[in-house]
Amino acid sequence: MIDLGISKLALIGVVALVVIGPEKLPRVARTVGALLGKAQRYVAEVKAEVNRTIELEELKRMKESVEKTAREVETQVSATAADFEREWSQVTAGLEGSAASPAPDYSADLAAIGSPVYPEYKRPKKNFRLKRQAVPQWYKARAGVRRHALSGAARVARYRPRTLSR
Repeated sequence: MIDLGISKLALIGVVALVVIGPEKLPRVARTVGALLGKAQRYVAEVKAEVNRTIELEELKRMKESVEKTAREVETQVSATAADFEREWSQVTAGLEGSAASPAPDYSADLAAIGSPVYPEYKRPKKNFRLKRQAVPQWYKARAGVRRHALSGAARVARYRPRTLSR
């Protein structure tokens, strides 16, 4: 890059003062400053766009890796489920043929437990529905409830009779 020190900037300024003249120098300096600002903004926008593109590519790669992992997990789970079903059917195959012992009756145990006890409902001490803030805004607007106080000038401007224009 170009190394611009104080001495080089002073030399450029003196040459510009001699070549352009003292009358036009401020206008030229403003124009050059504006062009440099536009160039810097353009470079910043290009950098931001490149960064967004890179981040988008990284997100796409992460999405693909997550989808690949999800597919692998899904195949493992389905294989495990198939193994479980096969083993379950082998274990329960011997139980289906022998119906000598009836299933135990747990209804007496459930009746002894009883129903659950819930705490008694207590009504709140304040009736919160009577507060003005509990009324919805759409209901206030429909019923014509004033929500804001109007100043005298605002009231005159709002309720002034309309005159017919000629």
